[in-house]
Parts: sequence; structure tokens; C-alpha cells
Amino acid sequence: MIRVVIADDHALVRAGLRQFLADHDDLSVVAECANGRELMDVVRAENVDVVLLDIAMPDQTGVDLLLAIKARAPALPVLMLSSYPEEHYATTLLRQGAAGYVGKDTDPDEIVRAIRTAAAGRRYITPAVAEQLTAGLGSSNDKAPHEKLSDRELQVFLHLARGETVGQLAESLSLSVKTVSTYRTRVLEKMGLGSNSDLTYYAMKNGLLQ
Repeated sequence: MIRVVIADDHALVRAGLRQFLADHDDLSVVAECANGRELMDVVRAENVDVVLLDIAMPDQTGVDLLLAIKARAPALPVLMLSSYPEEHYATTLLRQGAAGYVGKDTDPDEIVRAIRTAAAGRRYITPAVAEQLTAGLGSSNDKAPHEKLSDRELQVFLHLARGETVGQLAESLSLSVKTVSTYRTRVLEKMGLGSNSDLTYYAMKNGLLQ
């Protein structure tokens, strides 16, 4: 039996996924989480085999939670859920350690296939994402600016793009203001941008905010 936790702040999404997964004898939804705190409690209890995680959670970004899970339980597969097409986020999240990327408009049978693939210790990669990954093996100059960021820089970028101040970000990530300011400078330099407003515009233009 594959034990699945569904982490999404929309009750209807959780209910729909739970109902569909219940029709499969090898899958069992052992928990539903509406925020990051609930999810981390489940992860700490170590009673789950696969996490279905929405990118847009209310208290932390999906990237924050993905990295937190990987730090706590490196072998636990995390499938990312999003309403955005896979080309916006998939390769970046796979690089962060995600087991796969599933759009909310994906055929339910494909979601089941992704869960089984992840539970077997493999990554779920669609042909379109495989093509992106192959293309990414070329020059780094061909990558989108946000794909050149490190894990922590990507975290900082997404928080700043959502309008958080350096002080707020330092508190939420348990870092010093000086450290966050340094990361902010690196992000702006790597992306060739000049301000937080530019970061927000870039994120909106490239479908990185929900």
C-alpha cells in the first residue's frame, strides 16, 4: 500500500484527489494538509510514502516546503502540483529534488501513474519535461535567468517577488538581514534586474506566481 499525503490549501482539490485515489487498491490517502505546518508534522511522523504538494501554499512557498522536506527526509518522494504548465517550473523543481511535476489539469490516471513511479524510487518525467532537461544540458546561457539561481537564491527570489521585505524574509527563513541582503544582491545580479519590482514583474511575466 502506498501511503499518500495531499498538501493543498483548497479543500475541493484535496477532496477530489482523495476520492479518485480511493478507487485504487494500492493507494491510501493517510493525511490531508492545508498548510506547511500541518505537512511538516506529517513528515516528521514518518507515516507517508509520497507527498503531493501544491506549489502555492498559504504560509510557505512550495519551494520552501520541498527543501524543508528534503532536509528532513531526503528519500521521501515529493510530487509538485500546480495550475501552471510544466514548462514554467518543472525543471527548476526537479533540480531542487522534486520527484516530479503534475499539473492540476492532468488526467487523474496520469497522477496515479506519477504517484506509483515516485513510490518506486523513480522520477516522474513527461516527454515535454525530458525535452527541457535535455535542452538544459547545453550552455548555461540558454537557461532562463531564474534557472541559474541556487536553491537558496530561488527561495529568496520567490519571497521578494511576492512583496516580502528583506526583514520579513530574514525572519521567515531564520537568516540575518545581512545574509538575506547578500542573497538579494546575488539574485538581482544573476537575473540582470535592478529592483524588487523588477523581480515581481519577471515572476508574473513568467508565470512563477500564483
